[in-house]
Amino acid sequence: MDPARFLFVSADAALITDLAWQVHREGHDVKYYIEAEGDREIGNGFVPKTDDWRAEVDWADVIIFDDIWVGSDIGTGELAEELREKGKAVVGGTPNTDHLEEDRGYAMEILEEHGVNTVEHHIFDSFDAGIQHVQENPAPYVIKPLGEVQNVKRLLYVGNEDDGSDVVDVLKAYKKAWGHRMKGFQLQRKVEGVEIAICGFFNGNEFIDQVNFNFEHKKLFPGNIGPSTGEMGTSMFWAGQNELFEETFGKIEDWLADEGYVGSIDINCIVNERGIYPLEFTPRFGYPTIALQEESIESSTGEFFYDLAHGDEPEVEVHNGYQIAVRVVLPPFPFDDEKTYDENSRNAAVVFETEDREGIHIEDAKRIDGQWRVAGDNGMPIVVTGKGETMGAAREQAYGRIDDVVMPNMYYRDDIGERWVDGDGDRLQAWGYLGPAGE
Repeated sequence: MDPARFLFVSADAALITDLAWQVHREGHDVKYYIEAEGDREIGNGFVPKTDDWRAEVDWADVIIFDDIWVGSDIGTGELAEELREKGKAVVGGTPNTDHLEEDRGYAMEILEEHGVNTVEHHIFDSFDAGIQHVQENPAPYVIKPLGEVQNVKRLLYVGNEDDGSDVVDVLKAYKKAWGHRMKGFQLQRKVEGVEIAICGFFNGNEFIDQVNFNFEHKKLFPGNIGPSTGEMGTSMFWAGQNELFEETFGKIEDWLADEGYVGSIDINCIVNERGIYPLEFTPRFGYPTIALQEESIESSTGEFFYDLAHGDEPEVEVHNGYQIAVRVVLPPFPFDDEKTYDENSRNAAVVFETEDREGIHIEDAKRIDGQWRVAGDNGMPIVVTGKGETMGAAREQAYGRIDDVVMPNMYYRDDIGERWVDGDGDRLQAWGYLGPAGE
């Protein structure tokens, strides 16, 4: 396609830098806006910037939002909807699709209204009421904060005790430490099985044929232990609209079309031999998932999102195999400690032992006189990806690339993709979820 004009908008923290860089490298005109003052240097030296995204709206052929938040009063879904009503081509949500992530109870209502199976769940605005529920209905539960603090990932707690006693203890602790900020939470009955996220790309009318299936690794340390993070890595593959898709997104496709949603939307599920149990929505790009999706889309990324935003069906070619992404981080990630960050990470050089940058994706990074450096305040400078005909081959490529990266104090999980190799893939295949729908 001829070069197009893309406006990328980070209405809060900078999350979409790598996608903007990819589209820019393909020869398109790019302007990138970052609202958060502490993040504005992210992407410097990689992509052209703008200080006023609203002034660039008429210039842009495509506008892409990276998240659902814009302060406390308005979400990017509302902004995207307003721009679409003015005739602009926008990748972004709507107020109602933003609400899917903000309010997990609402998300479950939408699923249930459309005949999608859900896990037993209850919403509470009182710690005492939640504690009483667990005591009267003993079982392992998952605590999911709602509202303002739901992005404090370490507050999500997965119970282990059959009588729910550990969940009761955690709720009592949260009442003391977070009672002033945690205005509500969801208790979700814990279900055993394989955790898998189904990710579709929606063009305002329908899903594209290719569906992305990915496996998140949220805990900080290998073996899935330690504090929860936004994400430490992802493994994935692409397939057609199989039973996993049909039993989830297939049932709400008309609802999304009525909303006019455009972009990536993800539904995280637990599946076992008895069924598929959706847990939560991500009605936006996932991070670092989008970097891995870029790597595995082997046709033009810019053309893909141009067609998607204009309501067309992209002619997309994807890697026919497996892919993994590994987030490489620095202290104090995933915590906030300005002194530790200043001493260990701020402006640190990202050094490569080879000239090859294949599979290296930027998150919180900038480039000064050709030198890559850490930017922002979060300690998440790069994501390293790999792909192969098997998950093992994808792992070998990704970790081989990490071996060529030099950053003092860097750390990462070395087990991304192992769950698939160790049995998740076999179980999904045995339960019949990976074949075409209806088989």
